[in-house]
Amino acid sequence: MGGKASDWATEAEIRHVRGLYAGEASFVDHCLGKLFTRLEELGYYDDSIIVLLADHGHPLADHGKFLKGTDRLYNELLRIPFIVRMPGGEKARRSKAIVQFPDVLPTILDIVGLGNNAYSMHGKSFVPVLNAETDKHRKAVIMGYFEGVDRCVRDNTWSYVQRPEGEPDELYNLNEDPKEAVNLVDKRPEEAQRLSSLFGRHYRRLPTKTVKGVQGRYELASGTTE
Repeated sequence: MGGKASDWATEAEIRHVRGLYAGEASFVDHCLGKLFTRLEELGYYDDSIIVLLADHGHPLADHGKFLKGTDRLYNELLRIPFIVRMPGGEKARRSKAIVQFPDVLPTILDIVGLGNNAYSMHGKSFVPVLNAETDKHRKAVIMGYFEGVDRCVRDNTWSYVQRPEGEPDELYNLNEDPKEAVNLVDKRPEEAQRLSSLFGRHYRRLPTKTVKGVQGRYELASGTTE
């Protein structure tokens, strides 16, 4: 099921699978409603820190394939529900701050007054975001499977996908093209170069010194890949 969906499913079958997934999501929503209602009945709802998130998204042939995989570094896999309800529901809002899983535990420790215990952790508290003091947390993030070559570096506007040798890299404007359908790596190589230079080789399976476009290669500044 992890290969090209068109090799084993018709368009009608793909729509059916997507419908099943939507049903599962609706059922989870229903169960969460029961959980929150019970918390209210027990008097815990307004005293609790509620964190709702998922381990990853789920590609549904959005880019031709189902299921997660090293080559599916798009919104449908990388973005997840990420909801934090503070006790009493104070300052509830939506934020565009970039937050990652390692940030969750330091944030919870910070909320309950144990922030000193987070100093040795890789994540960092985003309590200022929850308190509506800022909408900025991380400048950019890098994602990918440890054993895979593909890497994705993204910020609030751009998503750069580094592909294996022999395949062109990809660049998408997340605001104008949220479905990531138009590869702009040759039109805006400077954005791909900027994102690629933010993380060194420690985060990559293979070192890189160029951004690979369809029409050419674009050199990274000296020292940015170390």
